[in-house]
This record gives sequence, structure tokens and C-alpha cells, in this order.
Amino acid sequence: MISRTRKLAFSLFIPFTLIFLISPPCYAGKVNLSVYYETLCPACANFIVRNLMTIFNNGLTEIINLRMVPWGNAHITTVNGTVVCQNGFEECKLNTIQACAVNVWHDVNKYYALIYCMEFLVIEGQHQNWQTCFSSLGLSIKPVVDCYNNGTGAKLDNLYGYETAHLNPPQTFMPWVVVNNRPLGNDYNNFTAYVCNTYKGNIIPNACKQNPAAKINLTGEGHPVSYTNSTS
Repeated sequence: MISRTRKLAFSLFIPFTLIFLISPPCYAGKVNLSVYYETLCPACANFIVRNLMTIFNNGLTEIINLRMVPWGNAHITTVNGTVVCQNGFEECKLNTIQACAVNVWHDVNKYYALIYCMEFLVIEGQHQNWQTCFSSLGLSIKPVVDCYNNGTGAKLDNLYGYETAHLNPPQTFMPWVVVNNRPLGNDYNNFTAYVCNTYKGNIIPNACKQNPAAKINLTGEGHPVSYTNSTS
């Protein structure tokens, strides 16, 4: 059973080696596509289920390092180090469960399938049934729950929280999508064009043959988002 009492000692110092672990360089010309989100944010769920999943159908996975960072607008209380999430305890729990899935499997096809399933349930208003995603996908829940309960999940929260808090420029809403350290602002649904414009390799996936040059939209107009310190 998953413990309901979880606290996180949020350290003020993170060794550089840990920062490198969560911010990998671009290997073999691949582009880093980082998605900062929170699990019960409707805008995040819609992006993950209806937009981001296209990378598995158009060949974009061949040229990107996808980084899912489930922390969002969470913060650490200064009184006792408790993690507080914008959409309550259930969001904190699912943030950590998804972080553990990424950490346990290291296989984008496996962990994204789980994240997709859970975020689909969020859209349907059934996120409380998240455990059914493991059985429906044929994935073992035990290593992920063990990660949640044995302290590894709290350490992952620590890392993701630190990384999100030190984004430059800082995130102002969720989802916050970054391509090779370049935030896309309100134009996050147009991430494919940014990835293709950034990619310098020789093998061009079909997705990049169909996308024109892109410009970042910083006008404040665009797709639905979940703003910091607001309700989703």
C-alpha cells in the first residue's frame, strides 16, 4: 500500500553531477525536448494525450531525447518540508508515481504509455483509477510503488523541483515545453517545428518534412495553460 504521509527535505545544494543526470546533453545530434508539467493539470493532460503522443507516429522519436518532468507548480513548505501541489495531495502522489516510472524503466515507450494512460484518465475525470493502467499495459506496478515508498521517489521530486525552480527564464504556466533550453511559451503545441528547426542531423523524419519554420509566440495568446498559483 502506498503511504499517504510523505515529506521532502528540499536541499539548498544539489551536486553538479545530479544536475547533469537530469539535464542530459544532446547525443548524436539529438534534440532535447523537455516537458515540465503536473499530473492533474487539464492543459497538461490534453497536451500529453492529444499532441505530444504524435512523436511516436511521425518518426520524431528518432531525433529527440524526451524528458518528462512531473513537478509543475508544486512547492516545498518552509515549516516542515512538506510537498504541496497545486491540485492537492493526489497530484503530488501521481507526480511521484510518474517520476518513478521514468526512473524505473528508462524506456520511453514503456513510461510514456503509462503516463499517457494516466493522463487520459485525468481527462476522463477518473484519475483515481490510475493503478488500472499497469494491468491494461501489462506493466508491473511493484517496482514503481517500491520507488514511491522507499524514498527514491522523494529524491526524484527533489531533483525535479530544483530543476523546475531554476529554469531560466522561469516557467509561468503549465505545460512548459523547452527545446534545447529554448522555452516555447504559448506556442508549445507547435513543438515539432521547433525540434525540426533545431535538429542538424542527416536523417530527416517525416514530421520534419511537413513543418515550416516556427517563431515563438510570447504574446500571451495561444493554447490553454495552467498558471502558477492559479487553479487548473
